Formats: sequence, structure tokens, C-alpha cells
Amino acid sequence: MNTWINFKELRARLDFEQVLRHYGVEVKSKGTQHHGYCPLPDHNGKRNSPSFSANLQRGIFQCFGCGAKGNAIEFAALMENVSLTDGTAFRELAIRLQERFCPELGKRPEPAQKRVKEMPAEKVPPKRNTEKETSVIVNAPLNFELKGLDREHPYLLERGFTPETIERFGLGFCSRGLLKDRIAIPLLDHEAQLIGYAGRLVDDAAIGEENPKYRFPGKREHNGALHEFRKTLFLYNGFRFKTPVDDMIVVEGFPSVWWLTQCGWPNGVATMGADSSERQLEILLAMVKPSGRIWFASDGDKAGERFAETFLPKIALHRSARWVPMKEGTQPTDLSREQLKTCFTI
Repeated sequence: MNTWINFKELRARLDFEQVLRHYGVEVKSKGTQHHGYCPLPDHNGKRNSPSFSANLQRGIFQCFGCGAKGNAIEFAALMENVSLTDGTAFRELAIRLQERFCPELGKRPEPAQKRVKEMPAEKVPPKRNTEKETSVIVNAPLNFELKGLDREHPYLLERGFTPETIERFGLGFCSRGLLKDRIAIPLLDHEAQLIGYAGRLVDDAAIGEENPKYRFPGKREHNGALHEFRKTLFLYNGFRFKTPVDDMIVVEGFPSVWWLTQCGWPNGVATMGADSSERQLEILLAMVKPSGRIWFASDGDKAGERFAETFLPKIALHRSARWVPMKEGTQPTDLSREQLKTCFTI
């Protein structure tokens, strides 16, 4: 095949909604987001569960049932049983997509050398720096785990967390490095890959502008790439929910998830702060059945109240939603098992 193809440009130009409809998907979107049953022929999860989510603007998809994800070209490959590792077959598929949806991209550009020769000598551009720009990698899996964490530190035990809860969430006091004097909290993405650690300062008196209560992974360079961490792209504890559930409790902080789990409510996730992103909302909706319910237990402060006022209306467009407001100055961790039962029982 002599047809010219630029995969990067094709991915940018493809209308993902058109691609979905081409493969028989009935697109039901709210804005730029489509949710529905997974259409992939190799889907190995429940067929009657709306676990498939597609961002029509960004041209990406993910199924929280079978775990498949990728861009529009990769979606087409999965629909046609084309192996993503078969370069020839994958290119042929991409060309078919280009000819159908973006035929204007099929014209091969003139060689750069020819264009230079046709230009007047004085207008030949100077040589550009051919060094590669530093690529940015977001939420990449770590190639290490923190060792020697103290799982019996008083901060955890005095707050009432049991050894089982501490072990379940991999918590422990860190005595060195960037998380020195903090409780190390493993952060796992929705594929259960460790992508970083958050650190909770154990001495509240030491909290300040230069020493925040929570410290998240910063930027770092590794093998010529810039690695960034973005908490807005996942929900804490969300990796445990492979299929949609009937009820989900959304909280702001890590300890609230630990406490709810310990008290008998394991279906809980945290936004890791008093705000949320559209991506987190997409993930949350995919984790809860259309007939399910989402409980929102924000902290009892002004930030938590504002969070509820902005986040709940978005949830209510798609799922039954309930706000469980905390008393001023309190969090879910301040409630007993019996009090929590009152909050989350209709």
C-alpha cells in the first residue's frame, strides 16, 4: 500500500462519534461523553451493564467491565479483531478509516528536500534543532515500592484503625525521604497499578504553607521523560470496583474511605480534595449501575459545602444522588458505626 498515513494526525482528525456509529453503537451522550453497554466482541464482563465510556472530544474510550481502553483507531481494531501488535494489519485498518472519514489526509506531503530546492536561496530556513523535546508521561506506574513502613505507628492506631484496615490499604509511617514524618498512602489507578504515594503529616502542629497536611507526588525526570502525577484522573480506592455496584459513597479524604470500609461500608471512593474533575465524574458514573445510588458525604466545612453544591447536580443528571452533610467541623471519621448506619440507610 502506497497510501500516505500519519497516525497522530488521523487520531486528532477522526470524529469518534462517527466511528462509534459506523460500528453500530447507539451514541447516547451528555455533552462530549457517551456511556453505554460495551460493544466490543471480546467483552468478557456483563453485557447488560453500562460499563463503556467514550470521550467524544478526546477520542478515547474505556470499559470498566472488561478493562479495554484506547483511542478511536484502537477501538476500531478491537471491533474488527485486528491485533494491536500486528503492524501491517493495524496500518491497513487505519488506512480504511482514513479513506472513509478523513480522505483529505491521504495525500503524501512533498519531500522536504524538494521544497527547499524550490525556494529562493535567501529564504531557505535555518537548520532546526533536531533534539527531541522532553515528553510528558502522566500517572505512570512506579518501578518501586516503599519498604520498611511502620504499620503500628500511633497515629494510625490512636485514630482507631485496625491492623486489618491498615494492611488492606497498605498504610505505614515513613521515616525517611520525601515522605519523612508522614503516613505513606499508596495510590493505585483503575488498573490497580501503583502510580505514587501521598503522605499525611502526623503532626498537625507542623502543618503550614511550606509543609501541607497532604503531600502528593511531584514532577520528576526519568529516562529523558518528564513524569507528572494528576489526582484528577482517578478516584482513590476506585480500582476495587471492576463491575458497577448498587451503592457508592463519595468522600473527600483518604481516612474517610478507610473508616467507612472498617465500619462495614466498603463501597467508598475519595476525590482526594474538595473538588472534582469531569474525568472523575465519568469514572464514578461507570462504577454505579443506572438504577444505583450515589451518596455524597462531604466534610463539615465551607469547602465541603461548596463541593456538594457543585458536584451533586452533576451526579443527579445521571444517577440517584443523596447528600449526607456532616456537622460543622466533622468528617465521616468522626461518626460511629451506628451513626453511619443512620446516615446511609433509607
